[in-house]
Amino acid sequence: MKKQILSAFVISILVVSCTKSTTKTEQVENPDGSVTTTTTSVTETPTGVDSTKINETKKEVHEKVEETSEKLDNTAQKAKEGIHNVGKDIKQGAQEVGKDVKDAAAKGAEKVESGAKKLKEDLKK
Repeated sequence: MKKQILSAFVISILVVSCTKSTTKTEQVENPDGSVTTTTTSVTETPTGVDSTKINETKKEVHEKVEETSEKLDNTAQKAKEGIHNVGKDIKQGAQEVGKDVKDAAAKGAEKVESGAKKLKEDLKK
């Protein structure tokens, strides 16, 4: 889709640039001494199109579109890799947090058990 849009844009510029416009201004002195100014505008659109220039321009446009497409693909790939790395970091962080929670729970259980043993001993006395 992006290639087609860029190609259409370049072709439209090429068509517009093939139009030639000329303006002529003539001043004529009348026999009574007054001056008459005539301005003529001529716009020409050549019927013979230079296919060599069109093909060269088309090739250049195609190369630039391919280059831009590659840049976009590379940027998308880098973004994908970045997201993948962030996901790995989050997963690793979650695993570390889970391990810390298990360790804390184990320590808490040990304290509860030791407290229970002390209480049991105190009750026996």
